[in-house]
Amino acid sequence: MSGASPLLVRFDGVAKTLGERRVLEGMSFEIRRGEAYGLLGPNGSGKSTAIRLLAGLLAPDAGQIAFDGHPLGPADVRRLGVCMQDVSLYRELTPVENLEFFARLYGLAAHERRRRVDELVTRFELAPYAGTRVSRLSGGWQQRVHVAVGLVHSPDLLVLDEPTGAVDVQARHALWSQLEALRKAGLSLLLTTHQLDEAERLCTRLGVLRAGRLIAEGSPAELKARLPAQAMAFVATRDADALRERADRLGWPLRTYARGTACLLPQWLSLQEVAQALQGLELDSLAVQPVTLEAAYLDLLEAPMGGARTESAAAIT
Repeated sequence: MSGASPLLVRFDGVAKTLGERRVLEGMSFEIRRGEAYGLLGPNGSGKSTAIRLLAGLLAPDAGQIAFDGHPLGPADVRRLGVCMQDVSLYRELTPVENLEFFARLYGLAAHERRRRVDELVTRFELAPYAGTRVSRLSGGWQQRVHVAVGLVHSPDLLVLDEPTGAVDVQARHALWSQLEALRKAGLSLLLTTHQLDEAERLCTRLGVLRAGRLIAEGSPAELKARLPAQAMAFVATRDADALRERADRLGWPLRTYARGTACLLPQWLSLQEVAQALQGLELDSLAVQPVTLEAAYLDLLEAPMGGARTESAAAIT
């Protein structure tokens, strides 16, 4: 990998309009060498557009994207490995044939091509399927081949758009292990994901997008620290009004999630201590757990734009 600067990618005030919709609005963030940066956000928040801008498939309307200290140009695309959400492989070719084709496309010499293909077949455990057409592989194995193809030219940055969104749980964990190993070996990663467990496991830093704006940035631990709680008590009760009154008296903000209602605890309390504080309420179930990245993420998205619960990227970094 070339260049001595620890900074690999910089988005500086990037804006983009598609049709009549402003997709990105003054977006700024940085990716350092050797880190895994994750972009989080709901559908339509601008994640995939940011990737397309970095890959040179779109041009920004305003702002600038820098790569390795200079404005992003066509030559820099070769230094990216880009895996968009839809698997882009030749389905009637085998994994090895796909790797060899793309290695030729990137101009690898014959000896380097053979070495690199063998290396990737070994790394991604593709040998048992080396002669099988991609169309006959499961979604998880197709995704492995897809990522391997993105690495065939030894890029400086691997870009992954929803890398495990369409694979089963077992395949997802296997691919996570592969990506973790690549990051630990020094490869820089940029990924978009809707899976908060994936983001927390793989990413050293995260940026949260909302309506084309970066509203928060930091490590998973730093984002979780934005939530005004040291722990969460999930409470199931048939008397929601009584719970609300008690939580107000205790100074425990309430949040509602898919799995139920949670009291945000200002300090860690045991299950017994929480039960004692809620004594007298008709409780169906009670559980205490650490603050989750999902809870912090939802808190950011549901806060009023510019409100007290929203932190700007500048405030966090």
